[in-house]
Amino acid sequence: MTDKLTKLIETQGWVLADGATGTNLFNAGLQAGEPPEFWNEEHPDRITALYQGAVDAGSDLFLTNSFGGNASRLKLHNAEKRAHELSKISAEIGREVADKSSRDIIVAGSMGPTGEIMGAAGTLSHEDAVEMFHEQAEGLIAGGADVLWVETISAPEEYAAAADAIARTGHPWAGTMSFDTAGRTMMGTTSAGMVKMVDDLGYAPMAFGANCGVGASDLLRTVLGFVEGGATKPIISKGNAGIPKYVDGHIHYDGTPELMAQYAVLARNSGAKIIGGCCGTMPNHLRAMRKALEETLVGAPPTLDEIAAALGGFSSESDGTDGGGPKRRERRRGRG
Repeated sequence: MTDKLTKLIETQGWVLADGATGTNLFNAGLQAGEPPEFWNEEHPDRITALYQGAVDAGSDLFLTNSFGGNASRLKLHNAEKRAHELSKISAEIGREVADKSSRDIIVAGSMGPTGEIMGAAGTLSHEDAVEMFHEQAEGLIAGGADVLWVETISAPEEYAAAADAIARTGHPWAGTMSFDTAGRTMMGTTSAGMVKMVDDLGYAPMAFGANCGVGASDLLRTVLGFVEGGATKPIISKGNAGIPKYVDGHIHYDGTPELMAQYAVLARNSGAKIIGGCCGTMPNHLRAMRKALEETLVGAPPTLDEIAAALGGFSSESDGTDGGGPKRRERRRGRG
């Protein structure tokens, strides 16, 4: 049976995803170093407000508050045994919000990276990573997630482990990587490399793409790279709301609603079917994005010069596919 996300893409032509989780929760009082997943139990009203804010702004899909809900991340807070439970609660709250909407709303169960290094240089085995992802996936499914959503992955080994874990469930899933190092992920994957990796998976996602990264311009260059690489599955584009700036002790993103509206249209023209925001993206951005997608006809794919003129210049000359970008690097980032 065709999953809900595929059906919505087929009927509407595009899907508006949500915006930031971390940025919105920090605005709601989350403190630095405090695990957001604890709020699923301690402050369910604030998580409900997070989800409802995206729906009210026009999102067709929102991610659950479970990005760091795997055993490895939760171990930092002595809560590794609560991965299934906290993930389940995050999806249950989402299910309540989605089911009361007059529109078809998709609850996407967020699964972020483990925070550990895999591969020859790492300490986390494929088998252990699969177990972690599987535990979280089962919790999200039990809570009512329509689709599992792996995001902000840097290493192909970790993406493959998530795929193997989700294969055990038979649930539909989507997965993004973060391209933030001269067109590559921190572990060296290019846009073309991701297309090939997705095609080679035994249990492939129904959609794939990029999230977070540097800025909207760089992300759209990556989306164009997916198309150039021969992508056959729906492409996800979830870019940050501009560039982060440190102001008065806090991180602020300089992307305006008008800029994100332009980004949304350019993302669709570039070939993306699922379009949303990442760090810094608030409900006011999403409203502008929805309006622009509804009122603007699909145009020709933009050139790099057109993207730069609309959204700002690129952070690097290379998109990573020409061999000009850095290779593997051993560090991680989160989602905000």
